[in-house]
Formats: sequence, C-alpha cells, structure tokens
Amino acid sequence: MFRRPSRIVSIGNLFLGGDHPIRVQSMVNTPTEDIGATVHQIRRLHASKCEIVRIAISNPAAVDALRRIKIQLQSDKIHMPLVADVHFSPSIAIACVPFADKIRINPGNFHGNFDAFKRLIQLAKEEGKAIRIGVNRGSLAKNILERYGNSSEGMCQSALPFLEIAKAEDFNDIVLSFKSSNVAKMVEDHRTILPKMDQLGFNFPVHLGVTEAGNDSYGRIKGAIGIGSLLLDGIGDTIRVSLTEDPNHEIAVAYDILQACGRRLEGVEYVACPSCGRTQFDIQRVFNEIKEKTAHLKGIKIAVMGCIVNGIGEMGDADFGYVGAGSGKVNLYRRNHRIKGNISEQNAIEELLKIIENDRECRR
Repeated sequence: MFRRPSRIVSIGNLFLGGDHPIRVQSMVNTPTEDIGATVHQIRRLHASKCEIVRIAISNPAAVDALRRIKIQLQSDKIHMPLVADVHFSPSIAIACVPFADKIRINPGNFHGNFDAFKRLIQLAKEEGKAIRIGVNRGSLAKNILERYGNSSEGMCQSALPFLEIAKAEDFNDIVLSFKSSNVAKMVEDHRTILPKMDQLGFNFPVHLGVTEAGNDSYGRIKGAIGIGSLLLDGIGDTIRVSLTEDPNHEIAVAYDILQACGRRLEGVEYVACPSCGRTQFDIQRVFNEIKEKTAHLKGIKIAVMGCIVNGIGEMGDADFGYVGAGSGKVNLYRRNHRIKGNISEQNAIEELLKIIENDRECRR
C-alpha cells in the first residue's frame, strides 16, 4: 500500500515518518498549571496507548509547569513525548525548548517574527528537539488572507517562509500540519499543498486532524472521513481525532481509523454482514461473542457472514470465516478454504476458536 515518502523525525524516544508506524496522539484539556491533574490525565492517556501528548503553554507559569510535569513523568517511568502547544508568543515557544520534545507553533500567530523563529530553530537544533509548523485555516495571518484569501494556497504560503528559514539553517526536524474544521477543505488542502511541498524538498512528516470536530458520533464521523481519506491517499504520519470529550476517548477511535484503512493493525479486523431474511441464526449475538473471545488477538481478520450467498466472496481476504449454511448449520473457513462444513451452530464458535489457535500454533 502506497505511503507518501517523508523524512524521519525523532520526537523524544519515538521516530515519526518514513516507514515507522503512524503515531497516535492526543492533547490534555486540564489547566497546565494544575500539575497533578495534568499528570493524571497523561498517565491515563499513556495507559490507553497514546504515543504523543500535547500540552497548551500560554505563559511563563505554564512553562515552569511543563518542566515539573516532565520531571514527574520521568519519575513514573513514562517517556511519552511531550509537545508544547504555543500560540502568539515566540518567547514562550523558545522557553519551552529545554522541557518539550517538540514545539508546535502556528505561523499565523507568530506575527512574522522571523528572527525569533531563527532563535527557536537554533535552540531546537542544539537540544535535539522537533518543531511542528501547524497551519490552521481559522488563524491565517492578515497579509496571507489579503493576498490569497482563506484558501489552500494561503495555507501553503503561510508555512513556506518558515520552511525556507529552516532550510537555510539546515534544520530538518520538522512536522507539518494543515488543519481545518471543514472536512472537505482539510482533505483538499493536503492534496493541494503536499505535492508542492515535496517538489520543493520539504517532504516532512505530516500530522493529520480535523480540528473542532465536536463530539459523539458526528465528531467521530468527521474525523474518520477527513483522516481516513488522506490515509488512503498515503498521506499522514501521525493523527489526532479531536473530540470535545475526555481525551482518552480519542485514542480508541484513532486506532480504529488506522485499522480500517489498513495502516496499522493493532487488533483483529472484523467483517460482518448486516444480515437479511436469509440469515438463520442470531448473527448479532454470534458476532459479539466472537469479538469478545478474540479481542486479545492481533493482526488477523475474522469474517462472520449470515449465509453462503455473499459469504465466500465478501470474506475473500479474511483469515478465518464463520458462515451460515442453513438452519442451525455453519461452515468454517481458513483463508477461503472450507475447513468444516454443516457443523452445529451450538459448537461452531468453539470450533472456530480451535481453528484460529491451531493456525497460530503452526506459525510460531
């Protein structure tokens, strides 16, 4: 499966880009100065397999809090990379360099202060830290809006002066992002901007996200469409599903998107038909039971199909299949080959589990 070639950037103890896994990240929503609450939330995110966490840094007190948060996490043996999210103040961004693994700046909020950006680059280079140049359609600089409007070209031109400076300073530990709350524009921006960036030699890894997506099912749908569309284009090296919820909820959704797009298989990929009048067993119950008993497995695909009409064809690339074969009867498959036929539905799930386990034993 094609993936856009990108440079490899190190963020703390983690590598981003190239052939490295597409990383999952989130952002804490606690007041940064509340060190206990922030550390607690980061611990929970770490336990949920979040790989990078972003922290809002708005003032000198937050910079000091970041320092103390990092010390606390190190004592807890949590080495998840920390990203300082800085808007408006170049001096705050510079102050964060010793304590963050990556600094996120918004060109639209940097006030054209290129001298400060050069200083930020110099310090990041000395300290071995990365910088994310995060452009947002909602905060393009006035001069960009006047010349290019709120457009993909405006997003591109917002980032280019900073990239040119980084190039002149021989600094390559950069991550790019082009965010919007509008799904269609977010997808258009990446498809328009990245070919230009690559032609100019700015093939840096890309962070994907639909910003301000909202919550519940609609927020998840927006994130899945925007991020998923670009992942299928081969674009994206790290993702965040932005939800107006507990940040922990973002992590499972992100991994589901990666798995559905075939970009990172962390668990079992399930295929199941919606069923129809031809289905002669309780497919919802069976599907849920199979999921429950195989949830600990990784890297396999299991299909649960209601009948033989679509069963064999639709489960063609599955590793294992459970297919209805008539009243109370089931056929079991391994990679498109029927292993057992017309067995009792009462025994079918246990027989399927035996087939899966035997296959796993043979691979060891």
